[in-house]
Amino acid sequence: MVEAGESQKEDFRYIVRLANTDLDGNKGTVIALQSIKGVGNRVAEIVAKRAKVNRLDKIGNLPEGKIEELGKLLASYSEYVPAWAVNRQNDAETGADMHLVGVDIELFKKDDINKMKMIRCYRGIRHEQGQKVRGQRTRSNGRTGLTLGVSRQRLAQQAKAEGGEAPSAAPAEKKTAPAEKKAAPAEKKATPAEKKEAPAEKK
Repeated sequence: MVEAGESQKEDFRYIVRLANTDLDGNKGTVIALQSIKGVGNRVAEIVAKRAKVNRLDKIGNLPEGKIEELGKLLASYSEYVPAWAVNRQNDAETGADMHLVGVDIELFKKDDINKMKMIRCYRGIRHEQGQKVRGQRTRSNGRTGLTLGVSRQRLAQQAKAEGGEAPSAAPAEKKTAPAEKKAAPAEKKATPAEKKEAPAEKK
């Protein structure tokens, strides 16, 4: 077993391929294993202890045989741990307790959602609609589409940027315009009196 403080070996690997995932060789074994999807602190500790690997050793320093052993232990994790320690209990098709790792998590998740959509259960319908699935409130969160009131604020901001008044001030200007038009005919009525005075001056 390599000591935790030992320097890098000549055959040190900066990238270790395990469970279809690239692991950083400079990280400790337990920390590097947690880069695999579906492997947390508890799973990494159990696998490293079962493989008899120092949890603080850099995973790039481990020999090829130990890397393969870690991969096999991850694949068979559900066989040597209790049922409550796996991430997929009582599978719908097989009824077995499995621990999914890496790409399998996304594949099984998509299959489960498609199955719920196909049987038209409540959760499947909510997935189809893009709504909350687990009973959350939808009045204030998870809203989609345009919200009311935003367009009015934008119009007011555009009017201020252009140097004009807000849209609400426009109707007041229209109301003052008819009063000016009414004053114009009053001036026209005064013109006939001027015409009557003109003949008097001739006499």
